[in-house]
Amino acid sequence: MSEDKPTSADLDLIKRIIPHRYPFLLVDKVRDIVPHKSAVGIKNVTANEPHFEGHFPKAPIMPGVMIVEAMAQSAAVLVGITLDLVDKELLVYFMALDNVKFRRKVVPGDVLEMHVEVTRGRGKVWKFHGVASVDGEVAAEADLTAMFDMTGD
Repeated sequence: MSEDKPTSADLDLIKRIIPHRYPFLLVDKVRDIVPHKSAVGIKNVTANEPHFEGHFPKAPIMPGVMIVEAMAQSAAVLVGITLDLVDKELLVYFMALDNVKFRRKVVPGDVLEMHVEVTRGRGKVWKFHGVASVDGEVAAEADLTAMFDMTGD
């Protein structure tokens, strides 16, 4: 990639950075990317997602762990752009989740915004603060620690 890093990532670019695929790819787009600092992931929540078959059939609610995973995937895209890791077979591993709180249900039809901010970013281990919201209302928040493994090098 050139020195001018992209400020957004569409689905194609996301898939060139992180290895996740359907049904576990939980980010449709990432916007407002500021390398080394922050980004906003977007997830369009749809009724045909497989977790809604069992969580819960008559009252579908996006599982909280999936919301946290969507935050982590948004953060991974931010790191991928920051470190020029497009097409490098990046793998990401959770190391810790702290201060996780759920505040609002996320249901089909919602547009989930994951605001992720780097709180420590160097080497292979990065830390983030993430806030997921729907229509400006906080749905979940968490402090995430992840290790990034560049297997393509």
